[in-house]
Amino acid sequence: MASVLALTRRTLGVLSTGALWLAGFGMLAMTVTVGWQVFARYVLNDTPSWAEPVTLQLMGWFILLGAAVGVRESFHLGLDFLQQVLPAGLNRVLEAVNLLLILGFGVAMVWYSVELAIGTWTATIPVLDLPGGFDFIPLIIGGALIALFAAERLFEQIAGVEHEAAVEGVQELA
Repeated sequence: MASVLALTRRTLGVLSTGALWLAGFGMLAMTVTVGWQVFARYVLNDTPSWAEPVTLQLMGWFILLGAAVGVRESFHLGLDFLQQVLPAGLNRVLEAVNLLLILGFGVAMVWYSVELAIGTWTATIPVLDLPGGFDFIPLIIGGALIALFAAERLFEQIAGVEHEAAVEGVQELA
């Protein structure tokens, strides 16, 4: 069991790092695209029609990939004030409930985004000439990663293993 958990942690760590790098690259690409759009509009007096839809696509990708990494690294939004006043045993229960809710949210994101993608696939995104369902692919992948990373943390908690990211963060602070 411990070897499976260790292999899963390493694999998901690589996936998380890859998602973070893709999110960073997407943010950089969006910044360059917006910079080009501003330069073209005000200096060349010729705004590129593709810049805004490309920016929106890139934004969807880096936000959702970053959110998924935030779930794995435990940087997602939470209500920590209860953890300060409740006993440790109750904190574990609340953390499990929190992770179950995040897992359910990720699964719901995938389910409904797939429905939306299927329903809009025959439409076309103007200027980019892509299927309309392409808009929902970041939601599908981001939701799947959110669910996967929440499930990882939940299984770690059930197994009584401290989360890897939390251990690294504590060591860095010490």
